[in-house]
Amino acid sequence: MLIGIMGDSHDNLPKVRQAVELFNQRKVGLVLHTGDFVAPFVVIKELEKLSCPLIGVFGNNDGEKRGLREKIRAIGEIHLPPFTLEKEGRKILLLHDPEDLKNIKTEQYDLIVYGHTHRSEIKREGRALLINPGECGGWLTGRSSVGLVNLDRMEAELITLP
Repeated sequence: MLIGIMGDSHDNLPKVRQAVELFNQRKVGLVLHTGDFVAPFVVIKELEKLSCPLIGVFGNNDGEKRGLREKIRAIGEIHLPPFTLEKEGRKILLLHDPEDLKNIKTEQYDLIVYGHTHRSEIKREGRALLINPGECGGWLTGRSSVGLVNLDRMEAELITLP
């Protein structure tokens, strides 16, 4: 299964639109969002165009939690971080702030997905593959990026959006 990874979209609709188009073209089976969607009435309109479900967590800039939960129901779900799920026999941890990893036993996960720093990275810690897709919005760094993870091979790649 191929998973799309995005986060820190911060209402940048053109970049969210590009990410959705990429994920649909690559036929991902699930999209994970690391938080900081921001306004529910703005960003969800683009995310609703995904051809697969979305699971997300709240970020520190997601103030209107009830509105986000209600709007996102059309395509998926959003949780308080950290959130654990299992797909294709892989245990996945989804969170916003990597500082929260200090209180988590990372060795029990196959995949750990986080955001908040707006800096993309892929690394391994023991058996766990860790990925920060960077910022989809591109407001802070000027670079918009997302990630893809192949759960069968446990390989990840980062993609810069044009």
